[in-house]
Amino acid sequence: MIRGLLGKKVGMTQTFDSEGNVIPVTAIEVGPCYVLGFKEKPMKIILGFELVKESALNKPRAGYFKKLGVAHLRRVQEFSSTDNKDYAVGQEIKADFFKAGDFVDVSGVSIGKGFQGGMKRWNWSGGPAAHGSMHHRRVGSIGASSDPSRVYRGQHMPGHMGMDNVTTQNLRVMFVDLENNLILVKGAVPGHKNGYLKVNKALKKAFRSLDEKREVVESKKNPMKQSKAAAKSGTSKPAGKK
Repeated sequence: MIRGLLGKKVGMTQTFDSEGNVIPVTAIEVGPCYVLGFKEKPMKIILGFELVKESALNKPRAGYFKKLGVAHLRRVQEFSSTDNKDYAVGQEIKADFFKAGDFVDVSGVSIGKGFQGGMKRWNWSGGPAAHGSMHHRRVGSIGASSDPSRVYRGQHMPGHMGMDNVTTQNLRVMFVDLENNLILVKGAVPGHKNGYLKVNKALKKAFRSLDEKREVVESKKNPMKQSKAAAKSGTSKPAGKK
């Protein structure tokens, strides 16, 4: 079984659960994905996503799809798998790979924010805000005197922010639209609108039905703390009296 599919971020919206609570969700177009090949040790499946004209590809990439005898695709990605016997080259995998209640790990490239200062990039608190400070948002001294006479590796400084590979784990699938190959995932995912994503089934959480309600476990009360609280309020009876 393959672990995940390629997708594209459509945008954010909201939905309602059975109790009428508003749930923010992200719509992700997952598929159709096409099987392009297999790898062994470790076991993987190569998937392609999003049909594209041949003129949009360079000759080596176009020749790759022509040799396989499949449609031209924009994105190609490898996914880990436990068994490749159920798949064949050219096979189409759609959004029904997921079901409502699944947990997924979504990977993508975060939104680029260009060159940013340290306060925005690293959440520095900044210097005093009074007029005489002269040090509000600046970096300040980064040296370390005569020992070690150098700047430590990894010092937080202004620089390029965003455009990093980010994975958001354990997002819950709230709805699956088979007709449009869409899934609604609770919460936000990395990247901008129309950004490409990898949607894998979560490793840390298993399927849980949306209709399942967790029992509220009442914490055990410490009798000693109860007696002390009663003594402070004056409701406890003095010793030796009925």
